[in-house]
Amino acid sequence: MVTTAAPPALVPAGAPAGESPLRRRFTVAEYQQMGEAGIFAPDERVELLAGEIFRMAALGIRHGKCVDELTERIILQLGIAVRVRTQGSFYLADGSQPEPDVLVLRRQADNYGKLLPKPEDVLLLIEVSDTTLAHDRKLKLPLYAAAGIAEVWIVNLVEEVIEVYTAPVAGSYTSGRIVQRGESLTPVALPDLVLAVTDVLL
Repeated sequence: MVTTAAPPALVPAGAPAGESPLRRRFTVAEYQQMGEAGIFAPDERVELLAGEIFRMAALGIRHGKCVDELTERIILQLGIAVRVRTQGSFYLADGSQPEPDVLVLRRQADNYGKLLPKPEDVLLLIEVSDTTLAHDRKLKLPLYAAAGIAEVWIVNLVEEVIEVYTAPVAGSYTSGRIVQRGESLTPVALPDLVLAVTDVLL
């Protein structure tokens, strides 16, 4: 019987044996340049998180309906007192430009026509989560906390509840609670907004 030795493991040039190659992370400026250069397909949904580019999940019917209901009810109750951005991006940090499902923003004179909103502009951030629940909890939520986003809701379509996170300290939310059907929600920074969980979960 003829035996052959296993081929040697390939090591990137310049990387010491036994060490993993380093990832190439991108800044927001580089990410925007890639978009302007047409690197992403016109209908491709992507977002930049901690320097890495992620493809976003396709929007399901229930997910879309939930986003529509949230947007409509917020606008009906608050009117032009705030700026509501639906599935649009904002500048979170030098390596992150996420696209949450709903952003409730402070109004600006130009309505963010020249610069992306920043964390200090965000009054409420909402993620609607079904297939992305683990991703939103484990990756996006800590990034939001680290940037000082004061309040984040995860509309958890899997477990039929809304998760509310507030009081970010050192990259973590120090206060969290679960709100269920039959209850209502009012964001800390938006006392005039009252949303019934049943109306949101549908």
